Parts: sequence; C-alpha cells; structure tokens
Amino acid sequence: MKKLLKVFKYLGIIIIAIIITLNLYILLSGRFYLYKGIANTYLVGKIKPSIYDLKVFPYSTMEKSDVVRPILFHSQFNNFQISQEQEEYQQKIQSKGLLIFKNDSLLLEKFWGEHDNSTVSNSFSMAKTVVAMLIGIAKEEGDIKSLNDKVCEYLPEFCGNGKEKITIRHLLTMSSGLDWTESAKNPFSNNAESYYGEELRDLVLKQKVSSEPGKVFKYQSGNTQILAFILESATKRDLSEYAKEKIWDKIGTESDIYWNLDKENGDEKAFCCLYASAKDYARLGMVLLHKGNYNGQQIIPTDYYLDMVSPEPLTTKEKIPNYRYGLQTWTYMDDEVQVNYMRGVKGQYIITVPEEDLLIVRLGSHKEPDFELDETQLSDPLYFETNKFKVGHSTSFLEVLKLARSISDKTKVK
Repeated sequence: MKKLLKVFKYLGIIIIAIIITLNLYILLSGRFYLYKGIANTYLVGKIKPSIYDLKVFPYSTMEKSDVVRPILFHSQFNNFQISQEQEEYQQKIQSKGLLIFKNDSLLLEKFWGEHDNSTVSNSFSMAKTVVAMLIGIAKEEGDIKSLNDKVCEYLPEFCGNGKEKITIRHLLTMSSGLDWTESAKNPFSNNAESYYGEELRDLVLKQKVSSEPGKVFKYQSGNTQILAFILESATKRDLSEYAKEKIWDKIGTESDIYWNLDKENGDEKAFCCLYASAKDYARLGMVLLHKGNYNGQQIIPTDYYLDMVSPEPLTTKEKIPNYRYGLQTWTYMDDEVQVNYMRGVKGQYIITVPEEDLLIVRLGSHKEPDFELDETQLSDPLYFETNKFKVGHSTSFLEVLKLARSISDKTKVK
C-alpha cells in the first residue's frame, strides 16, 4: 500500500510539473490559443478538432434562401444499397453521410450515427474552393482586375520583405512561397493557431517568404485566408454576406449556413469551417459539376471554372509535376476522365465527375493517408505512369469514388 501511495505521489508531482511547464511555455511564447485548443480537445476526451465544432467558436449565420431549390430524386432512389464490405469500410473511416447523385438526381442517401438530413457539419478545407469561386465572381464583376494582380495592391499591409512579388494566382494555386506551417497534428503549427487563435489577420499577414513564388505547389491554409482578406478589400463587403448573395442564395439552400469566426465580430476562418447540411453541400457540388452553372444560372464564369480545374504547371514535394491541384480545387485523372473535387482534412468530399454526370458528397470524421509512390519502384516507368495521378489523393477518396461508381453502374443494368 505504501509503495502504491508513493507511485501516486510521484505521478502527481510529474503531472503538476508538466502543467507548470506547459503554462510557462504558453505565457512566455504568447501561444495563448493553446488554452482553447486543450480545453476543447484533451479536456473533453478528443485529440483533434471535430466536424461538430460549430459552437466552440463565434460564427456568422447565412440564413437559408427565401426560395429553396428542390432536390430531385432518382427513379431508383435508394434501390441499391452498399455491400457489407463497403459498409465496414465506411464505418472504419467514420463516415457520417453519403449522398450520390446521377444525372442531377439523388440516387443514394445514407447517414451514420446521429448525423441526419438536418445536421450541419464542418467543411474544413472544402471552404477553400468556395473562396476560389468568390474570387472568380469578384473578377467577373470587376472588383478584382486580374489574377496576376499583386496581393499588395489590395492589402498594402502585406507588403515588405520580398512579398511584393506574390500574386492572387500564386495564392490560388498554393505556390506563394510563404513560410506557413501546415499540419493537422502539430499543436504549435500555424494551422492550430489559425483554428483556435483570435488574431487571424495578424497571423497570416506576418508570414515571411521562404521560396520563390510560382514554382512549387505547397498546400498552405494561410494562402486561402489572405484571399479572403483580398475579397473583402476588393468588394468592400463582409465575406459571409458576399458568399450568401453570390452563391448560397442563388443555389437555394434549405438550411442556414454558418462560418466560424476567430472571435466575436471577427474574421471568418475562410480556410475552413463552413457548416452546412449534406444536401446544401450537394447544391454547391452541382455548381462545380456543371462548369459553374446551377439550374440554368451561371454562378461563376465558365472560363474561370476551367481555370479552377486545370492543374497549375508547378513542381511538387515529390519532385513530380503537379497533376492534383488547380485554383483551390483538387483534380484527379482517372482513366482519362477528370474528377474535380473539394476536400477537407477529415475526408469531407464533394466529388464531381462531369463526363459521368456523377456527384458525390461524403461527410465524416476520418480519412486515410494520401497515396505515395513506392520509392523502391520508381525506376520502373510502368509503375510511375500507372500511379502518378494518384499521388496526393487519399485512398479514402479513391474508395468513395469507386463505391459511387459501383452504385451508379447498377442503374445501367436492366
């Protein structure tokens, strides 16, 4: 008994020492956002942000549209269920919602757990594509002159220390060359601070140049946040207000849309953190599926859409050409059919296959790692050619796409 008490005593001392050390680090480093991060993860039994974090932060509300655009149901709606093997895989990756549309009609709808038709969940980085759409609209309306405009023309406070060369296009293509630290796991990264912190503008505008812009694809959430500030400067409009008018109202949302803010009456976390229902995400996907058009109305210019889904000629960290990313939009070549999609860090997907008239919305709390080339087989040209387009895409994305196609193909069988 005495030995057990001694163990608890030393354990208590260690825990107190850790708490004191952590507090000293936070106070001395100024990383006060860590308090909020710890309070909303570890202290409530989580280790990462959640798709249900809406009320953890202040948020703006974009009220549902006055005129709701109805969702069309396929004549074979929910006639085809996913296999037991597919069900087990979806549970493994913690899927919460899956909607499959064929020819603009809802073919399959499935939810897991307490998530249902009315649940709103975090877009995470799918929001980046929304910001890109808004940039295209602002350019079409003349508020932004050119994607080759320097960032400093819209944000003079961004200038200095070599950042004068960075253009809007560099931000859109994730090739700004800034030193932003992108990590979904590191609590000391810029990502963690942008998610839990309260000074987004200061954080992103103080970034430094680490490499020449326009050369290397390097995914950075800070790039999207700067785009949002450019939008507000160019349009003289609040981001949520602008998004509601230019996109949400036009696609006829059936539920309120929310956007987390860094603080009360603060800035939208434009790089992430839109909250919408599955069907409203599907309405957004229809815009991407139909080259910027929704129900006969051109939401974003066709030429800009084509730019969005055209991979920028950049190199990547794998030292191969960029096949995977256009303007804040993911692209995947599959058997000569291009797939364009939005994605979030936990496997939020709005997937479009225009040539197949296929739209998929997948919502969930986990995704598997991105595909990487096997270095031991790189000397084999056939291996490289077969797999080069998969690089940078999660195997979860590939499985969801495969599942949706298997359901879609069943409609062809008489």
